[in-house]
Amino acid sequence: MNSEPVETVCDLAVEAGRRIMPFYRGNFAVSAKPDASPLTEADLAAHHFLVESLPSLLSDVPVVSEESDQEIHQSVAGLPRFWLVDPLDGTKEFLKGTDEFTVNIALIEKGRPVLGVVHAPALGVTYYGSPLGGAWRKTGDNAPARISTRRADPAHLAVVASKDHAGPMVQAMLQRLSNPDLRSMGSSLKFCLVAEGSADLYLRDVPTMEWDTAAAQCVVESAGGQVCALDGNPLRYGKVGLKNPSLMTAGDPQFGWQQLIR
Repeated sequence: MNSEPVETVCDLAVEAGRRIMPFYRGNFAVSAKPDASPLTEADLAAHHFLVESLPSLLSDVPVVSEESDQEIHQSVAGLPRFWLVDPLDGTKEFLKGTDEFTVNIALIEKGRPVLGVVHAPALGVTYYGSPLGGAWRKTGDNAPARISTRRADPAHLAVVASKDHAGPMVQAMLQRLSNPDLRSMGSSLKFCLVAEGSADLYLRDVPTMEWDTAAAQCVVESAGGQVCALDGNPLRYGKVGLKNPSLMTAGDPQFGWQQLIR
């Protein structure tokens, strides 16, 4: 995919963010989904905009959003190509007013993300990447800046952890490290810290869904890092049920992170 569609997807993510922001820190309805996770009017505003807008880029490619019907979720298995969207990743952060929530858009081809956009509307930051185009960060109206992961220094590792979902494996890994720099962040921005070289590792040992990770995985991989299941294999997309296994994000693919989780 050439640069023009990538830029257009970034524009769509930014516009989805604009539709989220009128609800931020305001009064709006919040309901609970079947899994007890929160659903807000902001989620739905971004969802409706993206599922209506993305087909204009690739008319024959279906759009699968976190907020799509279960029938659409179930239709993904085996599809060779589809858009995968989380219209508001980090709804809990949105409700807490931390600014750490994102719009995630990924294009999946043959089980792999080939384009990824992560936009944080309250921060005015967009991360995007593709295998041929590399990874980039755009802040406000500034020109995009190329980003890349960094080589890991075992004596000075920066580890990203979820504010709400750090599981027992994360705690065990931290105990094996000597004085790690622990960074807490919400939503898929955790991946982006690794992609831009601000952190080295992000271990997630509690469940995620495919729309939580696809866009950010593409950014990390385009920046030189990796996002893998704990067996070392890259995450795949379009699985039945759309659920991910536990995963590790590493900025330095040569770093032996497996030894930290045994």
